[in-house]
Amino acid sequence: MDRITVSIGDFLKNAGVVGLKYMLEKLDAVEGDDYGTADNKQSLWLKRDFVIQADWTDMYFKAFVEKFGSTSAYQLALDKIEEILEQAEHGEWDKVNCKESLKFINDKLLSNSYRSGFENIKGRVDDWEEYELLKTSKLKENMGKEELCRRLQRLRQFLIQPLCEETFSMKSIIYNYINRFWDGKSFLLRANAAKDMRKMFDTDFSEPLRKYASVSHEKAKERCIDCDGRMDAKEKVSIAFMKDQADDLTRKRSAFWNCKVDAYLCPMCAFIYSLAPLGFTLIGNCFVFLNVNKNIKELLSANPENGRAAYDAVRKEDEKYSSWIARSVDILLQEKSKELGNIQVITRGRGEGDRYTFDVIAKDVLDILKEETIRKGLDMLSKHPYIKVGKDYWNIHEETVLNILRYRSQYGMIHKLLKMAIENKSILFSAAAIYGVQLRTNLLRKGKECANIGGEWMSRYRVRDEGYELRKALLGAKGTEDDACIRGTVYQLLNALSVGNVEHFMEVVMRIYCSTKLKVPNAFIECLKDHDTFIEYGYAFLLGLQGSYYEKKEEKIDE
Repeated sequence: MDRITVSIGDFLKNAGVVGLKYMLEKLDAVEGDDYGTADNKQSLWLKRDFVIQADWTDMYFKAFVEKFGSTSAYQLALDKIEEILEQAEHGEWDKVNCKESLKFINDKLLSNSYRSGFENIKGRVDDWEEYELLKTSKLKENMGKEELCRRLQRLRQFLIQPLCEETFSMKSIIYNYINRFWDGKSFLLRANAAKDMRKMFDTDFSEPLRKYASVSHEKAKERCIDCDGRMDAKEKVSIAFMKDQADDLTRKRSAFWNCKVDAYLCPMCAFIYSLAPLGFTLIGNCFVFLNVNKNIKELLSANPENGRAAYDAVRKEDEKYSSWIARSVDILLQEKSKELGNIQVITRGRGEGDRYTFDVIAKDVLDILKEETIRKGLDMLSKHPYIKVGKDYWNIHEETVLNILRYRSQYGMIHKLLKMAIENKSILFSAAAIYGVQLRTNLLRKGKECANIGGEWMSRYRVRDEGYELRKALLGAKGTEDDACIRGTVYQLLNALSVGNVEHFMEVVMRIYCSTKLKVPNAFIECLKDHDTFIEYGYAFLLGLQGSYYEKKEEKIDE
């Protein structure tokens, strides 16, 4: 056969397939000639001649630098150099910031991994003496502005050479990204730490792949545990190099039948698994992957690649896990929302001790996320995602999305925000937006049981308006705009809601209305029907009672 097929499988294999597609696109492989999607839509095919002739090591290294290079210590150090030189040029010299930046540059560029990388390229790059000088004489803020700028300019000239960029970037990528997924092999084998990274990868992955593709395996007796393809005994690769997927198969054989280990991969599958980090998206401090098993198209659509700019945004914390999930799900919904099934979301932290975590976005959750009112509410929250709590910041947008994904109620958040809003009225906007998301979610989940969704939606907001009218009456009677006089009442109502005590809630409401000329709204009769209705009406009433900030803010957004 003139083609080699790579089928989708478990989440790591699928991440590798996404990584393969990214690598092929970035390195200008020709779709339809060098590779393509199989007719069954469950696999990619690679032209055999292309597999045999391609420089897989070069493609691998370039793809990883392209994707993760902008977040590497190398790039950050280069940015610090540019920042100092720019400040010096414009006369904005800040000695304190300069000292911190120089310490960062020294520490990162002189780390053990960077030193070993330098030794492998020392004779193949220009201006290598600048790095040797850095080793013996670190950069310091007190060495004089002119001398410091001269050294930084020459160091920058050394660093921006393509071989330096790849070498130093890959050193950061290997020890901060790749080794979160696989370890103990090739350049991640401890004995190979000081050796040439490209040679190690070529020896362990690329060359075995080319040889595997160039010979027939009709009579081979070994089978790949993933693709079930035939292979010779000398070609098999232990799956133990993938983290958290298998123990040391040489010493721990008891998990296998008759202690005969058969968890081996063919060179093709081993290479695909090595690409798994490339298939994950780095969001803040998490690697995230949407595992969609239906077909190749949806798998690739679920994990879109936006290039270097997206990772610059991540580094500036402009995009978080939940917003990425929402954006990716949005792309999927635009593809084929009627046919879309459950989606598995896999995350892994960047810490050495972190493990894979798994969430499932079910079909009913997707239906909720694509609802226009909910999407509008989430969009509002994404524009103002943080609430300050003491010295920390609470990302309410992220938590709202995660609550939907994990079938959790938003009422705990709403309750906390309304209590905080007693002292800080601006928080009411966030509480009201989350309430809207929760209410719409409730009505959607009632489905056919709710014959008049629009009417029920409006009835809750009429109760909110009634709460606001009561607020105006109470403050008007006191002749003040300060709502300190009703804070105790708000606390009582919030406490009654938190424990579902409808009797106490209604007792407080009746007492308040008796002190005004207003009539008790007939809508409160609905509160007596069931617990869920009581909670929906109760929080709507409190949103109005606590102030009009939400209405003003909403009008401003609608404009």
